[in-house]
Amino acid sequence: MTTVLVVDDDREIRDVIHIYLRNDGFQVIEAEHGEQALAVLARERVQLIILDVMMPVLDGIQTCLRIRETDHTPVIMLSAKGDDMDKITGLSLGADDYMAKPFNPLELLARVKALLRRAQSPGPAQVLEHEIQVGDLIINTARHQVTVEGREVALTPIEFSILELLASHRGHVFNVDKIYQRVWKEQDFYSENTVMVHIRNIREKLERNPREPKIIRTVWGVGYKID
Repeated sequence: MTTVLVVDDDREIRDVIHIYLRNDGFQVIEAEHGEQALAVLARERVQLIILDVMMPVLDGIQTCLRIRETDHTPVIMLSAKGDDMDKITGLSLGADDYMAKPFNPLELLARVKALLRRAQSPGPAQVLEHEIQVGDLIINTARHQVTVEGREVALTPIEFSILELLASHRGHVFNVDKIYQRVWKEQDFYSENTVMVHIRNIREKLERNPREPKIIRTVWGVGYKID
């Protein structure tokens, strides 16, 4: 059974999320703040984390930062602020998606399912390894593994999907709306900052000099491409 960790200091919000997830067949573990969440992750295996930003003891931003030191489990961040800077900060630290409170529980459930689909590795029946190579960059789509100059790079599921999309269509320029629609598989609401932050994160991990990217190139006024 797929397990989701819900981290929020508001019991009513946790209860609502718990009910919707449980009714859709998920197992749910709850935590009231970041320290509790880290303790859960140390002893339990979870497939996705829903993480509030504003919490006592250890807030969501610091918790996400701690999680990403060792773990690439998909993370959806929640915030009552609805602030672009809040969103950018969360995504910069490795969150895969972001929703502002108040939110529609059905939309949150849809995003949970979409993230889990992207995070799942192919089943054991798919024996052949499929690789996309662009210079020193190798993307193994069967193992969800990325290496550059022989160095393995850990990407979040969203980062991997963006990189795979661009590398699979070399030379094709994708604007931010198309990237959002192809990767998130939903309408491009508030897509620009979201995509830009993920592109920046990928460059930080892949490029020798992220300020002068050689892999993912910007076509100014149009979008992004891999040659």
